This record gives sequence, structure tokens and C-alpha cells, in this order.
Amino acid sequence: MTDFKDRERGEEAKYAMDEETAFRVAARRNRLLGEWAAGLMDLTPEETEAYKKAVVQADFEEAGDEDVIRKLLGDLTQAECDVDEAQVRAKLAEMNIEARRQLMSDS
Repeated sequence: MTDFKDRERGEEAKYAMDEETAFRVAARRNRLLGEWAAGLMDLTPEETEAYKKAVVQADFEEAGDEDVIRKLLGDLTQAECDVDEAQVRAKLAEMNIEARRQLMSDS
């Protein structure tokens, strides 16, 4: 019985760690996306910092990535940047890989 409880606790700990890692990757990815979009919109360094935080906050609106994509597309369209949804999705995938790479090198 102890082996089962130990295994159960181990699985719970692994799940919690995986969830925390996924959250950290998504937050880092969103900051990187915000920085990319801010560059396209020619924002100042101060505006860029605020915008990166706004992109991270946008991810809390609903589950999944659609809220972030919607924010970026809306802001880029309003700033008259020539970017479409496919480009934003491609950049999201690219930044997800970069965020994972950065987090792995940090630890």
C-alpha cells in the first residue's frame, strides 16, 4: 500500500511540475511575442515593456492561444502592420520553441 501511495504522490508532483513548466513557457512565449509585435509597431522601450505585459495578461482571458492571437492581430491591424493570422500563428510556434529553449538553459 505504501508503494502505491508513494507512486501516487510522485505522479501528482510530476503533474504539478509539468503544469508549472507549461505556465512558465507560455508566459515567456507571450513576452517574446509582445516584443516581436512591439517592434513591428515601432513602440518605444517603455511602451514595449508595457505591451509585453499586456500580451501576457491577454492569455488569462480564456484557455488556449486564441485570446493572444486575437490581441496581437487586433493591435497589429490597428497599427497598420502588414501581418496576417498565419504569420502570427507561425511566430507563436517559433516563440514557443524559443521560450522552451530559454527556460531549459536557465535551469
